[in-house]
Amino acid sequence: MIQRWAVKIEYDGKDYNGWQKQNNGISIQQRLEEAASQLSGGFQIPSITAGRTDTGVHAIGQVAHLDFPAELSLSAKKIRDGINYYLQPDAISILAAVQVDLSWNARFSAIRRRYLYKILNRPSPPAIEAGRAWHVKKTLDVDKMHAAAQTLLGKHDFTSYRATACQASSPLRTLDRLDVIKQHDHILFEVEARSFLHHQVRNMVGTLKMIGEDHWPIEKASLILKGKDRRLAGPTAPAAGLYLKAVDYKLDIFDPEILGISDIN
Repeated sequence: MIQRWAVKIEYDGKDYNGWQKQNNGISIQQRLEEAASQLSGGFQIPSITAGRTDTGVHAIGQVAHLDFPAELSLSAKKIRDGINYYLQPDAISILAAVQVDLSWNARFSAIRRRYLYKILNRPSPPAIEAGRAWHVKKTLDVDKMHAAAQTLLGKHDFTSYRATACQASSPLRTLDRLDVIKQHDHILFEVEARSFLHHQVRNMVGTLKMIGEDHWPIEKASLILKGKDRRLAGPTAPAAGLYLKAVDYKLDIFDPEILGISDIN
């Protein structure tokens, strides 16, 4: 018998080989499971995540679930603080934990994933945000980028915007939101969908950047989409600017009021 715990996770991905465990290099999943194993006294603790972020990609609100032996005495506070203790000095933090039903699954119960992409748009290189944003020196036309982005909304065949090595069985996806917003020296891409293809967000950003530089007209984004050929689209934007911002479920499992939890501090 097992008990299942959902955890919300924040991490800086620049020093890790992505989420999924790898034969070479340290991954987020590896460190999470190692820390959970130490907390549980040596049991092997498997995990399932809502999104397998690539090497160098960050997370503000990643979600995973962990299956612990039923006989262990655990609490939300013990899960959060205990795993964080064993994760030191990794740039990974458990923000919240909650016990869930065994039918709940971090990946398959998700109804929406929200990503944020950051471009630092200024002549000077980043000092603080090195490895956490795409530095673009040339001034980008945000209005054109946003207008082009709106032509990609809805259900489409996103073959042109997925990695050539993408293993998804279908290129059909429904893009719910792709807003391009200027905030001082930053250009932010707010992206939402139930699920994404491999490199879909980064390939769309790379194409919109070409439009923002006036290399391509606004209409190019939709023409690329209709062409169903990855070679037509722009470059893959660097992983450094991408953040898994949040994962949505029918019930906000981390909301203390919904769960009837007063305080785990």
